[in-house]
Amino acid sequence: MEKEVRLTRKIKRFLKTIGCPRFLHRFGPKKFKFFQHAFALLMKEVLKCSFRRCEKLLSEFGMKVPTYSALCKMRKRIPVWIWNSLLKLTSGFIHNSVAVDSTGFSRTNPSFHYVKRINSKKPVKRFAKLSAFFDLSSGKFCALRTRVKPRHDIKDVGYLLRTSLPTAKLFGDSAYDAESLHEICFAKQIQTVIKPRKNVKRGVYRRKQMKGYSEEVYHQRSKIEAGFGSLKRKYGSSVSGKTWRSVNCEIYCKAIAHNLNLFC
Repeated sequence: MEKEVRLTRKIKRFLKTIGCPRFLHRFGPKKFKFFQHAFALLMKEVLKCSFRRCEKLLSEFGMKVPTYSALCKMRKRIPVWIWNSLLKLTSGFIHNSVAVDSTGFSRTNPSFHYVKRINSKKPVKRFAKLSAFFDLSSGKFCALRTRVKPRHDIKDVGYLLRTSLPTAKLFGDSAYDAESLHEICFAKQIQTVIKPRKNVKRGVYRRKQMKGYSEEVYHQRSKIEAGFGSLKRKYGSSVSGKTWRSVNCEIYCKAIAHNLNLFC
């Protein structure tokens, strides 16, 4: 019980630090503060349960939590800047080496009976895509970008660079070997350690950034794969949300719980 009390105080302190209001809405009865919603949403991902079970379980411990329907509606209303601020606060403010990569979280698929009834030859494959910055020294996630439709990995790097804190080195696989990324990193004084694509040598900024490339140093990038594996093993490899906002809320809660090392 004392662990939940400490976690509640920590969430209150985080929300106060980023300047989050006590209530996210101005209308209607204000029965619950925002930290109660945030705590319940975070515990839902930690416990890997539904909204109903999360409400019942926290109520059994004597905690005052919103109803499952209120939690389901609240996760769609939380603005993205709150999640970004909480992620930065839990990951730290100094990042020397950051790796970028993407992974997928499975979404709710139809049953095999339904697939057979609609005469589908293959099961419906739907997944939510996550692109992330991962601190190689601390093992924490620095910035996230979620999508519910497949796009190329290079599309999300610009957003991650704008929302994350400055870094000295950026690690990435050959999917991120683009002249545009090398140019942006050169302007921001970021050394890129990206595996070059085969038979691709053109580009002024690519040649400048590749002068300090080392195959031995590049293999530190594999730590982000371990980070994705740890995130999915501890807090689940699937999301239950249907819209982008709900999926984004679930993935951010998983990453924040990973940074706080909750109940590992």
